[in-house]
Amino acid sequence: MDSRAVHDYLAGLQERIVAALEILDRKGFVRDSWQRAEGGGGTSCILEDGQVFERAGVNLSRVHGARLPPSASAARPQLAGRAFEAIGVSLVLHPRNPYCPTVHMNVRFFSAGDIWWFGGGMDLTPYYGFEEDARHFHATCKNALDAVGADYYPRFKRWCDEYFYLRHRGEPRGVGGIFFDDLAEERSFELTKSVGDNFLAAYVPILERRKEFAFGAHERSFQAYRRGRYVEFNLVYDRGTLFGLQSGGRTESILMSLPPRADWRYDWKPEPGSAEEKLYTDFLKPREWI
Repeated sequence: MDSRAVHDYLAGLQERIVAALEILDRKGFVRDSWQRAEGGGGTSCILEDGQVFERAGVNLSRVHGARLPPSASAARPQLAGRAFEAIGVSLVLHPRNPYCPTVHMNVRFFSAGDIWWFGGGMDLTPYYGFEEDARHFHATCKNALDAVGADYYPRFKRWCDEYFYLRHRGEPRGVGGIFFDDLAEERSFELTKSVGDNFLAAYVPILERRKEFAFGAHERSFQAYRRGRYVEFNLVYDRGTLFGLQSGGRTESILMSLPPRADWRYDWKPEPGSAEEKLYTDFLKPREWI
């Protein structure tokens, strides 16, 4: 696999996504390039306190090192201790409006000697659920994968439901999407590109539908409470976060995925019949959205 071609695609993907989001928010991203002591570096594109996004981060990294971190070799223990190269784009968008869902997308490539693989996906985390949004997001994900192979969506949708699950809470992070890892098939790069190329089509229409919805302190408070779950997942389970920290990555760039504001309350329960309760009863459970 030609790692230069992978890097060139991912660098272009970062620029395309950032350009589209800048038009949407009408505020520019700060571009922050960095170098890693052991080898490699990247560019973090960050937007904070925008008109639409409270925080948005779109990161590109290309790093290499002498020993593959444990989080990257967990599924391939025979590679533990090998030299490695990792290239990826990772983004998390936290809109200000609680009716707009948070979204995450990641596409990445690893190589360790003569062994290589791809991983990634995208998933949606609403605070107030809309079936129209969940169906649109999943349909776009399915179309992206069907262009490469009809068997991918059911497999990667199920993988996403299982991966983005807070076991200590007994609940999913959101309404899912697609997730894959350790993919080393003939069309892996083509599939990864299709995921990246379809991200804006999956998310931007949802954002445009919801970003002008009126909201108040009550909705913002619930958003902050649910964002606490997002923090818990990223710090306890997320492989990308663990890999970044274990590999000596740049902490500011790794933790850009966290929301600027979050809240925790003791044993809180939503009011029966409320829109907040509907998130739990109708959306925070595995469903076939298509």
